[in-house]
Amino acid sequence: MQDLTPGFVVDEATQVVTPEPDFIITRKHLEPTDSLRALRKRGPLLKINGHALGSLDVDGTAYIWLATGYEVVRRILGDHENFSTRRRLTAGEPIDGTGVTMVKELVGHLMNLDPPEHTRLRRMLTPEFTLRRIRRLEPVIGEIIEDHLNLIEDAGPSVDLQSMYAEPVGGATLCELIGVPRDDRAEFLRRCGLHLDMSRGSKRRAADSMAFNGYLDHLIGLQRKQPDEGFIGMLVREHGDDVTDDELRGMITVVLLAGLDNISGMLGLGVLALLEHPDQIPVIFEDRTVTDRAVDELTRYLSITFQPTPRMALNDVVVDGQTIRAGEIVVCSLPMANRDEALISDPDVLDLRRQIAGHVGFGHGVHHCLGSAISRVVLRLAYQALWRRFPDLRLAVPAEDIVFRKAITHGAKRLPVTWGPPAAS
Repeated sequence: MQDLTPGFVVDEATQVVTPEPDFIITRKHLEPTDSLRALRKRGPLLKINGHALGSLDVDGTAYIWLATGYEVVRRILGDHENFSTRRRLTAGEPIDGTGVTMVKELVGHLMNLDPPEHTRLRRMLTPEFTLRRIRRLEPVIGEIIEDHLNLIEDAGPSVDLQSMYAEPVGGATLCELIGVPRDDRAEFLRRCGLHLDMSRGSKRRAADSMAFNGYLDHLIGLQRKQPDEGFIGMLVREHGDDVTDDELRGMITVVLLAGLDNISGMLGLGVLALLEHPDQIPVIFEDRTVTDRAVDELTRYLSITFQPTPRMALNDVVVDGQTIRAGEIVVCSLPMANRDEALISDPDVLDLRRQIAGHVGFGHGVHHCLGSAISRVVLRLAYQALWRRFPDLRLAVPAEDIVFRKAITHGAKRLPVTWGPPAAS
């Protein structure tokens, strides 16, 4: 065994690397960790000790594959014929899932489905997530943003921007899209937050999940009787008996939880990144083409999703000269793929005027993020409105004191900011 870096050991005989705990969901502020960078220097596709991630033994050797290179990550995410996202519930389940029924809690979860089931459900959702449809929501999104900026101004001149802006703006937008009644939103979003909090014990999270799912069942029942203009109502009107209540619940859960975590995380960390790169702030006020490009660059640079759903190989397949056997698991690191010079030069530089195509911040392939259009619109409007209202916005604490959350995506737990004339020393 040979030390690789502090916290990593590599078995030279098997080339299996044993990482430090939680290495895949650890960041150094806004950057990938030195340990993860050191791993990629060994190659874009490595064998990692599976016990570190709780994976199953494969052929007597506990390991999973870790993909960190841009080309390898895109290849794996784009190949749904050889790599499946369907969660296996037992070690004895056939790789293709033949004859196995998915548990109720996972029905409708697009990230755990493969074509053709995935294709059928995604086609139902796509009309509600087109850029044209999202742009029709811009006036409502703008009102939500302005309402929360008013609350911030009233509470100032120092606030926690994460809890007063990033989270409620993302949450209210998604509730508006889906059709959660306004009187229910505060409690509903509180339950969403509890559901996403990985620091809570499993029993408490299970109880929160039951309450969350219970509300969704109630909401679906109301929409079945009297569908409105939200996305649940649209699904009921357009597809009726072709979509079950369990499928509706699963689709709503994925859209809400994934969207809430991603929008709130990106909004908070995007503000932090801009405060740390003040020369880039004027770019967000340029023409629409440039500002859309700026949001994409922030998405690439921050890559707040640590990894998409792990893939299982359905067949023996050669990737980067190595054979991944049927049944083996592959984990893809999106932050490392987006910080690869195979994608762009100077990947560790934030350049909002950069023209970039093909980053994997929203995933890739059939599981490319369904909500990418609404994320882009919310982020563009929210960044612009924030700096119009508070042009002298700044951190209220040293950057190194920012506390980050323990969740399935990277984000600030608290983001203290202030504005106005600096206090006299």
